[in-house]
Amino acid sequence: MKAFLMYPDRDFDLKRELPPNEGALAQDLELDTLFGAMALRDDFLLKMARRAVLSSLTDPAEIVYRQHVLADCLEQPSIVREIYALSIEAIESPRSIYFGWLRDSPESILNRSVGVLELLVGSLRRLRKIVDAHAAEFRSEGFARLFAMLEKELDDEYFRLIEGHLKTLRFRSGSLVSVALGDGAKGVDHVLRRPHEQSWLQRFSFRNRPSYSFAIADRDENGFKALSELRGRGVNLVANALAQSTDHILSFFTMLRTELAFYVGSLNLHARLVEKGEPVCFPLPEAKAASAFSARGLYDACLSLKLETRAVGNDVNADSRSLVIITGANQGGKSTFLRSVGITQLMMQCGMFVPAASLRASVCSGLFTHFKREEDSAMKSGKLDEELRRMSGIVDAIVPDSILLCNESFASTNEREGSEIARQIVRGMLEAGVRVHFVTHLFDLAQGCYLHRSNKTLFLRAEREENGTRSFKLVEGEPLPTSYGEDLYRRIFGTAQAVQMRASLFQEANE
Repeated sequence: MKAFLMYPDRDFDLKRELPPNEGALAQDLELDTLFGAMALRDDFLLKMARRAVLSSLTDPAEIVYRQHVLADCLEQPSIVREIYALSIEAIESPRSIYFGWLRDSPESILNRSVGVLELLVGSLRRLRKIVDAHAAEFRSEGFARLFAMLEKELDDEYFRLIEGHLKTLRFRSGSLVSVALGDGAKGVDHVLRRPHEQSWLQRFSFRNRPSYSFAIADRDENGFKALSELRGRGVNLVANALAQSTDHILSFFTMLRTELAFYVGSLNLHARLVEKGEPVCFPLPEAKAASAFSARGLYDACLSLKLETRAVGNDVNADSRSLVIITGANQGGKSTFLRSVGITQLMMQCGMFVPAASLRASVCSGLFTHFKREEDSAMKSGKLDEELRRMSGIVDAIVPDSILLCNESFASTNEREGSEIARQIVRGMLEAGVRVHFVTHLFDLAQGCYLHRSNKTLFLRAEREENGTRSFKLVEGEPLPTSYGEDLYRRIFGTAQAVQMRASLFQEANE
């Protein structure tokens, strides 16, 4: 039995390697906040959220397949959570079965397998009842296939047959084993036989027929040991077969739990965002060649999860644009917008809803970030050296149709050198077929790109009102030679007159 809730043709692979830059993505995009909201302190949900979000899909059809499954989950959250809880209960049920002293003996394996299978059959019966009651309420291909498979495999005949076998394997009337004599009069070909079904009349008539039997004395330990070994050889094949059947059912519940964990995490995140009144939508994924990215109300989901109020959203149309240059006022929302682009791309490519009122975007082969870092406390290298080393690693790993997000890269050196380094990096990336979003305060870089702009470049600027207030909105606009650092200066130090007065007081105090 297969779940097929994450892919239409295969199971989700928990052992698949994550991208080598997962640490940088998590740090730069603050993904731990996103994963925490999905997990709600559940370690397994946290593991699954991280793995699913960072294991991006690149086929729009597979993304839509997951979107449809998630849409069903959003419409029927209580049923999905009930199935998820049932799968956990089924997986944990073997722990309640006692192994016994001879845990590796055939009889011990058989008895434990019978006990576990009885519990699992109970879980399968409950799962089948859920399917019978609610299958018609689900419309996605994923759930339709799962429920159809369960209806076919878990029919009344299956339960009647398996429960009959389990009853027989309890051996309440003893076990029947046939043995042939081999070389040296040793027993060979031990076979466990099905007990004869006899009527009351047949049982009565058999009493008068001659038969051979023997009894083992109560204190004959060797006799009991020999009989146990004889019976063990007879049940060995059955014990192994039953253990394999138990493992098969457990593997189904394990995969069901694994794949549903992604959707339960998505339900948790959806509830948090909707409770705050934030807009969410299912994006329209496009092929790589489309180079599409247009959104309304796009916001940083991780920032919103930290705020008590709603995050500010932005409208952007970067369709067919391979380079987006973002400039403007300090603390105007540029870095937040850049993170919103990265988070949204990851959420779209794992089949989730996205933090926006609407979104149409092309899938990418890989997402890479190059954000500014704090000064190296160990003083092993300078900031520019560290920046260049990280960029070198990105260049080695990046492939065509990827997206690179740069946040104030190469600002650790002077304007001319930083701009020239950035120009060469951006030019090389664009020639390699990589889409670049670049937040910068380097006016030489931004103005140079603007003067030599093409129809594949978009320029966005963080808004600043006349009184210095930041709206945290980005609009299309030419780069300006200032980032309005004076606004921050005045906010911290006050007016020029107040600064002069404070300086005079400081001087007087030290004279």
